[in-house]
Amino acid sequence: MSFFKAYDMRGTFAVDFDLELVKKVGFALPKVLGGKRYLVGRDCRTTSEAVHNELITGLLAAGVEVTDIGLVTTPMVYFFTAEGKFDGSIMVTASHNPPSDNGLKVSKATALPVGYDTGLEEVEALTKSDEVIASDRMRPYETNVLGKYVEWMKSKVSFSGLSTLKIGVDCSNGMASILAHELFPNAIIINDTLDGTFPSHSPNPLKAEAREQIAELVKTEKLDCGVIFDGDADRCMFVDENGEFVQPDYLIPIIAREIGQGQGERVIHDVRTSRGAIDALKEMGFEPHMVPVGHAFAKPILRKIDAIGGGELAGHYYFRDFYGCDSGVFAALKILKAIAEAKAAGKSFSGLMAPISKKYASTGELNYRIEDKDAAIKRVLKMAEKSLPREISRSEMDGIRIEYENGWVNIRKSNTEPYLRLIAETTEKQELERWVKLLEGAIYDY
Repeated sequence: MSFFKAYDMRGTFAVDFDLELVKKVGFALPKVLGGKRYLVGRDCRTTSEAVHNELITGLLAAGVEVTDIGLVTTPMVYFFTAEGKFDGSIMVTASHNPPSDNGLKVSKATALPVGYDTGLEEVEALTKSDEVIASDRMRPYETNVLGKYVEWMKSKVSFSGLSTLKIGVDCSNGMASILAHELFPNAIIINDTLDGTFPSHSPNPLKAEAREQIAELVKTEKLDCGVIFDGDADRCMFVDENGEFVQPDYLIPIIAREIGQGQGERVIHDVRTSRGAIDALKEMGFEPHMVPVGHAFAKPILRKIDAIGGGELAGHYYFRDFYGCDSGVFAALKILKAIAEAKAAGKSFSGLMAPISKKYASTGELNYRIEDKDAAIKRVLKMAEKSLPREISRSEMDGIRIEYENGWVNIRKSNTEPYLRLIAETTEKQELERWVKLLEGAIYDY
């Protein structure tokens, strides 16, 4: 697999990339992005310090000023990029990937993401030719970033009522650990020791096994909810008072109501978003806007249409008030406020979510490892035309999403992993089961 992906650079260390390539990336980035002031942070993975040092070596050799903020969450890098008016920034992280992986998330001025189509392709080309001569220039360290960030968070989220909630927080041994005790002072917090081997469970909370501990904690302690963060804390996910997983896209309307008035304000959602969530946004008076999957696509669109925020199935939530970027912690605080308000009104978390989560039966995102993805998609479309209901509309902005009177199907190729991804929703569970059999039969050609 190539180290250079659609949204960022990511892969297995010493297999997909090495320190020499990282140094060359650091040397190439200023040539592509321009400017003279760069910000760098890193997560707690076992290879992150070495990757971070070689990256800075390359940046300094390119003649730019580098400010190092050390161990931070990815959203902290976004925040200080915009707040400090840096020309560019790089976070050393592989986010939710396994411990053997690492990577680089790049932003330019104002914390706009840099993806393959907006700069990384040029960077990749330069790394194949450039030779880097190390510089003896020094990098300054910024040491008070955590305090500044926590204070900003507290100033933006109303804490009244949150103390009435009984909350569990799972930091996944990742970067949320540095913030959790300050921002969730009354919570029961687990896996809050930084450890890049992720000994407790996978740093990807979309995996059911990663949520087992937080679900058990919620049930054992009879909590109102549990929240779990991924490795670099740019995503959050929730379990309800019964320990049941709350599909992240269902929470987009909940966040929208916390940050907006619903008077025609725009809210972004990705192509995988439940129709239940989209219907709820409309009912609340918001104007939903569908976007491709991934922060490199979502953030520029959010700014272009002046949306107040939005989210994705994967648990990324974006905020105009957070420089148009995603933050797992900021999202969690907004969602917890909504849960506290529901509790004050005598309603549980699952009760709050029921009008959205129970409206349609959903497969969630299914992944299929298959060699010829294009041929599989063609078979799915041919089958759909023959055996599924009459098509109402279609979007091809990211894969293909087909709308029917009683549901929808989205099929797309992953931008970061070797999978074909499928989601289907219908009004009836039995109908959904029939659709899945037909869809899987078309994918595998049987």
